Amino acid sequence: MRIALALGLALLATGCGSNSGADEGKIYLQRFFGECGAAYGTATDVAAAKGECGIITSMINKFNAENAGAPVSSNVVAWPGYPQLSAQFAAGDPPDIVSMHGGVISDYAARGLLEPVEPYLEAAGLKPDQFTDASRMAATVDNRLYGLPWDTHGGLYHINTKLFAQAGLMRDGKPMLPQSAEELLAHARQFKARTGKPYLLQSLVADTAAQTRTLYTYLMAQDAVIFPDPLHIRLQTPEARRVVNYFKALTQEGLGTLDQDTPAAIAAFLSGEGGIYPTGTWMIDQFHQDSMTPGRPLYGNYAVYPYPRLWGKHAEFVSGHVWVVPKRERTPAQRAMIARFFAFMTAHNLDWARTGHLPAVRNVIESAAFKAMPHRAEIAPLATIGHPLPGYVQRQSAIERLVGEEVGAAITGQKTVDQALADGERRVNELLAQLPVVSPSSPPRRSASSRP
Repeated sequence: MRIALALGLALLATGCGSNSGADEGKIYLQRFFGECGAAYGTATDVAAAKGECGIITSMINKFNAENAGAPVSSNVVAWPGYPQLSAQFAAGDPPDIVSMHGGVISDYAARGLLEPVEPYLEAAGLKPDQFTDASRMAATVDNRLYGLPWDTHGGLYHINTKLFAQAGLMRDGKPMLPQSAEELLAHARQFKARTGKPYLLQSLVADTAAQTRTLYTYLMAQDAVIFPDPLHIRLQTPEARRVVNYFKALTQEGLGTLDQDTPAAIAAFLSGEGGIYPTGTWMIDQFHQDSMTPGRPLYGNYAVYPYPRLWGKHAEFVSGHVWVVPKRERTPAQRAMIARFFAFMTAHNLDWARTGHLPAVRNVIESAAFKAMPHRAEIAPLATIGHPLPGYVQRQSAIERLVGEEVGAAITGQKTVDQALADGERRVNELLAQLPVVSPSSPPRRSASSRP
């Protein structure tokens, strides 16, 4: 509360447009999302910007234009930027604000390297319940919010409606999505019989994230406990066998592609070679633009929805981007500037939604302006049905790779399902066993051995 009060007083003392304390209020921001200085280096018209890089660059430029002394210096790192951030922590000189994936927060927060952001939100006039459940959970560790929620992203069914019509799977102008595993299998067989093409375009080669996303989603739908505690994963379960056996059988029947990597699957979808490509929110803009281009196979024939419910309840594994605040010494003016930046970014959350990611702000995702964007009304439920992994799960990116490798091996027939799940559980547990269980309240370490 004292910190929040100090931040609030600092905000009042350094009112917008004032030169007072300008130097003391300068902050250093580090982000991914690409580099596009040639096109947007001085752009401040956020509404005219396109793509992740263009929009975020224009936002930061606009913030600097509206605040005296251009207080935010930004550095663009190659995706995902965590090796550089870890080195900065080890050197004792991390940035003030960093873009981060929700699944990575636990690695840093558990070691006391990040500040909880509730004081900054309070100083900015923001409340945690202003953000959607999915985006807020992605930034939460040990019941504390460790980042400004920025968006939600997850898997979607990108659909070729021309092929769905040919397969007799359109109703009232909308694609018919299955409501059970049995119905999806029936639809897939009907689709293959009538079009001669696969129902699912699957990136099974070198795309471990896609396989993990599918498994997590349908385990969550069945209320399966994936991580019973911070040091164990549970994969040798009836629920996991049900999911992997199902997609293995579907693939072996030729209803889903077997030998495509991500670029090949994208190219196949754009060329009209399959009915559905399950991939993320980040592909909406590219596919929509293609569907608006005369002469293209997708022209006028694109729709997108969350993954369908196949078992249990309608749930989906999601993550999100957040803005975190590394622990370091700061002046009151710098803390005030971070709060002001958070308020600005939250006010522009609708602009960020043009990337395809779902807004983190509840009233934005419920707004008519958001739902008027192409396909946004259809994917909005992702913010309600979406669930990230528990905040106590560390090394989520590494785990994603291990799980995806084993699930992919099972679906493609390189391993039996039981062997793949056993190997996946063993490999993940061996990884987690090497981690110290530490509290987010622990002081930040300054040696290379503490690098996340």
